[in-house]
Amino acid sequence: MSVTALAIVIVAVALAFDYTNGFHDSANAIATSVSTRALTPRVALAMAAVMNVLGALVSTKVAATVGKGIIDPPTGRDGLLIVLAALLGAIVWNLGTWWFGLPSSSSHALIGGLIGAALAGSEGVKWSNMVDKVVIPMVASPLTGLVLGYLFMLLLLWLFRRANYHRTTRRFRWAQVVSAAAMAFGHGSQDAQKTMGVIALTLVVSGHLGKGEAIPLWVILSAAAAIAAGTYAGGWRIMRTVGRRIYSLSPVSGFASQSVASGVLFTAAQFGLPISTTHVISTSIMGAGATRRLSAVRWGVAGNIVGAWVLTIPASAAVAALMWVLLRPLS
Repeated sequence: MSVTALAIVIVAVALAFDYTNGFHDSANAIATSVSTRALTPRVALAMAAVMNVLGALVSTKVAATVGKGIIDPPTGRDGLLIVLAALLGAIVWNLGTWWFGLPSSSSHALIGGLIGAALAGSEGVKWSNMVDKVVIPMVASPLTGLVLGYLFMLLLLWLFRRANYHRTTRRFRWAQVVSAAAMAFGHGSQDAQKTMGVIALTLVVSGHLGKGEAIPLWVILSAAAAIAAGTYAGGWRIMRTVGRRIYSLSPVSGFASQSVASGVLFTAAQFGLPISTTHVISTSIMGAGATRRLSAVRWGVAGNIVGAWVLTIPASAAVAALMWVLLRPLS
């Protein structure tokens, strides 16, 4: 297989990963609004798909971090196989956690895949960048979601403490339409860009794009379309976990958690930090729920989610390394 043909295959696999990212993480954008009946599932998914596309068109800073800031750009045919192995490792982890209904991070699955494939292929990993742009945001972003979710929910409870309960609930159901759209926009500004970064890396390695050149428009549009299509397909298993099993959401707490999560996602995207939509929305829900009482949050379910978070990077790295071993004879 020629280098160009292999690059085409990798682009197709990258878009397949983007699609799995969409249906794996669609729950992040809409689970809260669906669980509170602010939106029907199909309407919510359609809206999320549109907002994913718009979010993906905002900038390419996250794409640049993933494409240039995680591993040293590999070269030649072996370099393309490293990228392919990374994508396959991330896809396998995505499908496995989706099957068991665990809302793990597609972003960290991709980053883990890049690390595992690079190490297996004797390529360098930019560890300093990993600490600054992956590890620290990976820890800080869910904690930020937890704290801000708690504080914002407290503020809403205080502001509306004398309001009519039923009227306020109806109004927050409408407000959730806006917060769900913002959440989907933030998801697009983060997750679609990660696939753009991998496709750009593929084009650089195969010689079809210069190292200093901007990401082509067709890459941006195809990544946005793939994640939107995956989002519309829906991720019902994970939606049940995020929307119902962590905490029994109300329209007010759903609005609070989505508003906080979308703000954190969009802010991180402006600094090129590839954070996890799953981490942020899950902890924002926990923070909002904890204002009722600590026991209102199902901490056992939360513990299972945290376990999946911890395992994601090493597990996807291991799978990607195995994929590299299997693909190595093709070089």
